[in-house]
Amino acid sequence: MKNYRHPLAIAPMMDWTDRHCRFFHRQLTRRALLYTEMVVADAVIHGPRERLLGFDAGEHPVALQLGGSDPGKLAEAARIGEGFGYGEIDLNVGCPSDRVQSGTFGACLMKVPDLVADCVSAMKAAVEIPVTVKCRIGVDDQDTEVALDTLAAGVFAAGADALWVHARKAWLQGLSPKENRDIPPLDYGRVYRLKESYTNRFIGINGGIQTLDEGIQHLGHVDGAMLGRAAYHTPGLLAGADSAFYGEARKEFEPAALIEAMAAYAARHIAQGGRLSHVTRHMVGLFHGLPGARRWRQILSTDATRADAGPDVLYAAFAAVDPQAAGEAA
Repeated sequence: MKNYRHPLAIAPMMDWTDRHCRFFHRQLTRRALLYTEMVVADAVIHGPRERLLGFDAGEHPVALQLGGSDPGKLAEAARIGEGFGYGEIDLNVGCPSDRVQSGTFGACLMKVPDLVADCVSAMKAAVEIPVTVKCRIGVDDQDTEVALDTLAAGVFAAGADALWVHARKAWLQGLSPKENRDIPPLDYGRVYRLKESYTNRFIGINGGIQTLDEGIQHLGHVDGAMLGRAAYHTPGLLAGADSAFYGEARKEFEPAALIEAMAAYAARHIAQGGRLSHVTRHMVGLFHGLPGARRWRQILSTDATRADAGPDVLYAAFAAVDPQAAGEAA
């Protein structure tokens, strides 16, 4: 596995894990690997790069996830991403959305493992940082034993530094992207078996992991656990991540300090022409289940969306929460 070690990662999620979400998550965990939303290689090459790729240095470690199927374009996009300071480039071989199907990438690439290997090889030749792949266990009527083994063999032979596997099939026809996150059954055992075949390669697992404890249990079988919606909807759980996954001394969660950091960040964003809601929309679930959480959500979902809203709205929302209960719950 060389030097690639990321026992915990927060999954790349379209429309969710933008730079504001990542900055927020980084205040809760200093160590977990963060990902961008998927960015299409063509957009990286020809689009507004600063808007698409810009990030705060405090987000590290952070990986750029690319979408595409042209080895040359992916290599160029990877090179650009490395130049922006990302610590890793990931190839999306798992997204089942209509957008990626029309472009013949994402989960569609599970059907053409040789092309995926060519893409990885080209990206590896273009950059010095790790190149990884995030995939499904298969798509449609594929035999998952054959499909996943074939893909893994190809990408590792091409030099991939890690393979993260969402432990579900993707159905390219008949299920929406949302349904593809829930309806195909989870098969963690399939990912465990893959790891048994690649004892010296990094294999991480994704899909349906709801708590840090569940993630830790997976580490008895694979090398890394990736949280998705649980980290987004109940981000407070990340406050215990560095202790649970990295063996760091448990630190008391200080919600007031977090709010101060996010208010200062939001003020900088607003000064640059942004809106408070761009930041606070990712924070709605922070105090889930705690006294005052409902009022916190109400303020962030209404007052924070005003065009003239400033950091004072964030402070007002926090005033509705019992900070002692928040600290004790983390």
